[in-house]
Order: sequence, then structure tokens, then C-alpha cells
Amino acid sequence: MFSTLRVLRILSRPFGYTAAASAVAPVAIVGGDNEDSDDKEKEEEAERERQEAIREAEERRKEKHRKMEEEREKMRQEIRDKYNIKKKEEIQEPQMEEPANPLMRKKKTPEELAREAEEAEADDFTKLKNTIETQVNELKSQIESRCSLQ
Repeated sequence: MFSTLRVLRILSRPFGYTAAASAVAPVAIVGGDNEDSDDKEKEEEAERERQEAIREAEERRKEKHRKMEEEREKMRQEIRDKYNIKKKEEIQEPQMEEPANPLMRKKKTPEELAREAEEAEADDFTKLKNTIETQVNELKSQIESRCSLQ
């Protein structure tokens, strides 16, 4: 859709830069709202093109890295086959698709946050409780073995 040179040119522009701004010499505008709206529309279009170019470049980069990783995995498998090495099976959790905007992710409710904190505390307290109980039992058995009632 866009040539690489055009994408690079668009990406290298500062925010708010438009081709129209570089082609027109600075002139004082006298009472022309129509020109302002045209400039604004051109700026918005340029920004949309820039965002689209960024998105496409990111997609191409991800695809390139995915292909490179496939090739690496293929080479790894050939080495495993050559030397009879078994691959470590990693259980991969299904990757959740990240929302386009991280600010739009699902937020946890205060109840969920409190439950998670309570579970973490319960785990720590349970470990501590078990440790103390085992130490007390050990001391108890040592004392009973040293003291014999007749």
C-alpha cells in the first residue's frame, strides 16, 4: 500500500507535521476559516496515514520475527534429531490477545484485589504456622525424650 521510502518519510516527521506545511511559506491568514478547516483536515489525514504506516510496519516486523523464530525452531529440531535429544515440553498457556489500548483493559474490582491479597497473606501465614508447629513439635519431642517420669 505504501512504499518503504514513504513510510520512513512519514515516520520521521515530527508530530503535527504535514506536507502542506512544508510546501507553503508562512503567511498571515486574514479572516479565512475555510483554510483553517482545510489545514485541519489535511493534518488529520496525514496523522491517519502516519498511524496506518506505523501499524503496518509493526505488523511486518512481527511477521518477520515470527518467520525467523520458525526457522530457528526448525534448525533446533534438526539438531535434536541428529543427536537424539528430546525436546523439553513446555506447557504454554494460551496467550491472551492484548487490547489495542492498554488503558482499555479490564480493571479488577476492589473485591478481586482484596481476595488476591488475602490469598497471598493466607499462603504466607500458612507457611509460617506450619513452620512454627513443626518447631514446637520437635522441641516437645526433645524435652520428652530427656525427661522421663518414673
